[in-house]
Amino acid sequence: MTLFVPLPAHQIISRHKVLDLAQPHIMGILNVTPDSFSDGGQFNDIGKAVVRCKEMMAAGASIIDIGGESTRPNAEAVATRDEVARVVPVVNAIREQCGDEIWLSIDTSNPAVIKAAINAGADIWNDVRALKREGAAQMAAELDIPVMLMHMRGEPATMNTLAQYDDVVAEVSTELITRIDEVTRLGVKRSHIIIDPGFGFAKNYEHHCALLTNLDNLQALDLPMMFGISRKRFLAEVLSKSGVSNVAQTQASERDTVGTAAGLLAIQQGACIIRTHNVAMMQHAIALWQQLSLYSAQHAG
Repeated sequence: MTLFVPLPAHQIISRHKVLDLAQPHIMGILNVTPDSFSDGGQFNDIGKAVVRCKEMMAAGASIIDIGGESTRPNAEAVATRDEVARVVPVVNAIREQCGDEIWLSIDTSNPAVIKAAINAGADIWNDVRALKREGAAQMAAELDIPVMLMHMRGEPATMNTLAQYDDVVAEVSTELITRIDEVTRLGVKRSHIIIDPGFGFAKNYEHHCALLTNLDNLQALDLPMMFGISRKRFLAEVLSKSGVSNVAQTQASERDTVGTAAGLLAIQQGACIIRTHNVAMMQHAIALWQQLSLYSAQHAG
């Protein structure tokens, strides 16, 4: 496989904006929750959330992904009114203080939450449940917005018991295709869909290895791909198997280097959006990839 294959020529449109996905984009994670596994409670104050957004924008993020409900295993459910109260004021504040050019994604499965967030100025629906909640696909069609459909089996509380595959790459692809067909029949435009293979959801170590080494197979779906592995357990397992005692035990925030390396492997296989906690580190890596890609193209043949 050539290291510097150009990304597929995809784009998404929201409101008056067009995002060119033929170049890699960074989606900075902004959790406004008290219980997210890596940064819960750090940014659920509006002022701190806006400061964090500005930091990620300055570091190179073109999308900010705002989440008001944790999807870690066994996380407690959040009432609709509470999720709206966490997310919508942050969207309003970012739009007021950071302008309209930054793309805002909302990490939710709740149709009422996304409607309120879109009305406040958000652009993208990032749904780990792939619009499976009642009324979700119809809401996405009504709002006419870009949507990220993630592969997962079950719910966060049950997904680890469903991590059973004969061929994880083929089955993830097939299950994504099935879901894409279902939501498009309900009115979601195919041109609005971004796929997410769902690292960290209903998959074990071996499944993650298989997916990350064969991610380019998902290009057969001919849709833009988002890749999100930042600080997840798989990265801790990679480091624990390194044989180097000083890196074998890590906290979530200490996994950014290996997560950034995984992001580059994903870009090399066609992923155009990398979701990360550490925007600056990912931007450094993308800068190298872009400049070597340009050099490679200029000296081809």
